[in-house]
Amino acid sequence: MVMSILAVLVFLSTAFQKRSVPVSIIVSSSTITKYRNSIGRMDLASMNFSIYVDLGPVFNWNVKHLYLYLSAEYTTEINALNQVILWDKIISRGENPRFDFHNITNKYVFLDDGYGLRGNKNVSLFLSWHIIPNAGILFLIPASSKTVISLPEKYEETKNY
Repeated sequence: MVMSILAVLVFLSTAFQKRSVPVSIIVSSSTITKYRNSIGRMDLASMNFSIYVDLGPVFNWNVKHLYLYLSAEYTTEINALNQVILWDKIISRGENPRFDFHNITNKYVFLDDGYGLRGNKNVSLFLSWHIIPNAGILFLIPASSKTVISLPEKYEETKNY
């Protein structure tokens, strides 16, 4: 009983603290290529981006880890909403909470199940994070801002080796 009460008090001591901070995402380049597999032809996107964020205000004594991920959202004629995770990182307490990543390439495949990426003018990039506490609820914190980019109109030529 005492441990339950202490766990609730631990949670309440940090439950109402600030969890959202400003984020800057800058895309320096993006390319679209044709991708073909056994299912059919698809658009494959690759991009280079930079992320600037100070997560210092998010950390407190009850935060064990942060799971950061960059996601892209866009619409196509086939689907009203498409969501793809492009990059992720786990940050533990004690690591530097200020991130200034330059020229990162998407870690995961950015693939559309058709031709919805080429020339798409409304691809929104969001940096979000899950707070993994020592005690209490897991929080999902969406970014306070988004970056909207346009993908190229032309396919990049691929070379066969």
